Amino acid sequence: MNKEFILKHTTSFKDNLLEDLKDPEFARHYLEAALEDCENDGDTESLLTAMRDVAEARGGIGKLAKQTGINRSHLYDVFAGKHNPRLDNLLGILSGLGFRIRLECQVSRPASVG
Repeated sequence: MNKEFILKHTTSFKDNLLEDLKDPEFARHYLEAALEDCENDGDTESLLTAMRDVAEARGGIGKLAKQTGINRSHLYDVFAGKHNPRLDNLLGILSGLGFRIRLECQVSRPASVG
């Protein structure tokens, strides 16, 4: 097999990922996994990359900028890790992607006595 044949009959990982991310449930699981990684190691890069991937799958950074009112170049800088997003921007970006953050209790409450 030659290179041209292989390229003609295969798709890229990124193309497949972006197609899968059009499904809201797939995108939710993808973002949850990235957020969990961020919580575990403190590195925001995987979360920002996941958010950028979902934005690309849902029409691009320009569309997200219009939906959120956040400057397009600022979004590119945030997703590139040049700026840490403020909480209001992070929530706005997630909302623009169709998601929200929910809190979950990590510690179980002691059983009541009596």
